[in-house]
Amino acid sequence: MEKNEVIEKYISLVLKENEKINLTAITDIDEFRVKHIEDSLKPSLVFDFNNKVIMDLGSGAGFPGIPLAINFSSSKFVLVEPITKRTNFLNKVKEELDLKNVEVLNSRIEDLDKDYKYDVIVSRAVKELRILLELSIPYLKVGGTLIAYKGPKVEEEIEESTNALNLLNAQIYQKQELNLDKKFSRVNLFIRKLSETDKKYPRNFAQISKKPL
Repeated sequence: MEKNEVIEKYISLVLKENEKINLTAITDIDEFRVKHIEDSLKPSLVFDFNNKVIMDLGSGAGFPGIPLAINFSSSKFVLVEPITKRTNFLNKVKEELDLKNVEVLNSRIEDLDKDYKYDVIVSRAVKELRILLELSIPYLKVGGTLIAYKGPKVEEEIEESTNALNLLNAQIYQKQELNLDKKFSRVNLFIRKLSETDKKYPRNFAQISKKPL
């Protein structure tokens, strides 16, 4: 199948499964294409996703990992999702779309092997930036990139994240500001891991939530 055909089949799978479990509030197909598919792919306008090992942290219904995996077959995508119903769905998507470059992990990220490092981590609509940084930066290779899909009110999160960035040896090096339609804007943050992080990170999730860095 052509990439566009695979994308359309994926949309159909999500909307069909959405009748059973809550995957998305967006059920209009045209709106879905803009707010889920196009949104997932926008960082590829300024970032090369080819030939990398990429984690999608908190993949949910597969955004942004599945659209990216369809478009960048040279890369391996690891979809990390703690909710079993969703990982069952992601495995179904992997099988039905024959996505050989996708692996699905039913796990919280802080329970993963800390010795395995990724080139890139993408995360869409997962936690405030301070929390996301602690959950993700320890799993990146030095020089690797976290791409955080954020909304228009991200500046406050950035201000609050100065300490976390310093402690985790990371730096925001690029912002991608987008207006997908009149009501939906997006700011993608590109964050580089500058050097190794202390092995005590990430802490357990209760600690992270109670007292963010």
